[in-house]
Amino acid sequence: MAVPPTYVDLGKSARDVFTKGYGFGLIKLDLKTKSENGLEFTSTGSANTETSKVAGSLETKYKWAEHGLTFTEKWNTDNTLGTEITVEDQLAKGLKMTFDSSFSPNTGKKSGKIKTGYKCDHINLGCDVHYDINGTAIHGAGVVGYEGWLAGYQMTFEAGRNRITQSNFAVGFKTDEFQLHTNVNDGTEFGGSIYQKVNDQLETAVNLAWTAGNSNTRFGIAAKYQIDDDASFSAKVNNSSLVGLGYTQTLKPGIKLTLSALLDGKNINTGGHKLGLGLEFQA
Repeated sequence: MAVPPTYVDLGKSARDVFTKGYGFGLIKLDLKTKSENGLEFTSTGSANTETSKVAGSLETKYKWAEHGLTFTEKWNTDNTLGTEITVEDQLAKGLKMTFDSSFSPNTGKKSGKIKTGYKCDHINLGCDVHYDINGTAIHGAGVVGYEGWLAGYQMTFEAGRNRITQSNFAVGFKTDEFQLHTNVNDGTEFGGSIYQKVNDQLETAVNLAWTAGNSNTRFGIAAKYQIDDDASFSAKVNNSSLVGLGYTQTLKPGIKLTLSALLDGKNINTGGHKLGLGLEFQA
């Protein structure tokens, strides 16, 4: 194994099978463009079919590759402005530093983050310092890997309260076609997932979660089938009898359509089902 994933990316392949290709209860439009000088624009808009709430965001990104710099500006319909500057592989190979700030003119709320990450063979480390009106919080994480086996730890220390408020641990095993992930969050939340790439067309995933002191176990299975180069079908079901279906079709290069539905298997005839529509343009 070369460089292991970050802690938040442990079990990502299984999560992607459960989450990508769905957009229940939303009508969503994404637009991505890139200019000749490398400036990238990403704008998204969505409308919730239940609440009729409309949300949107705009992001511009410029990469100065020869100096390892990335500049990002963000804005959303909550009127929050964000600026992010990233330096990678300049001070040391494998070291990434990000300076992130946000400001809300309506409320006057300000926050800032200093993120650092270092990766090399068998090790991936990260430490973020977050400043806002609630005080300072330090987030640390590390993952080590050896011959496919992975082990990681994640913690949060709040300086104002002078104590650790989050302590998570994860263990897993990863190959190109198979991934196993287990985690314990704060000693009370337990979870696990299995990802299997059956062949070039079919991916499957299983997840399991439960809480200490609660006998209710949450269980789900999901699959994604690549019909051809332009179309894919996704399906998932959990132990609450919620069935999710998704279909993604590339209409033409740069234009992708996503249709999804969430069905309540226990109340098929009473309604309450959710539909979703997504359209993505990329140029």
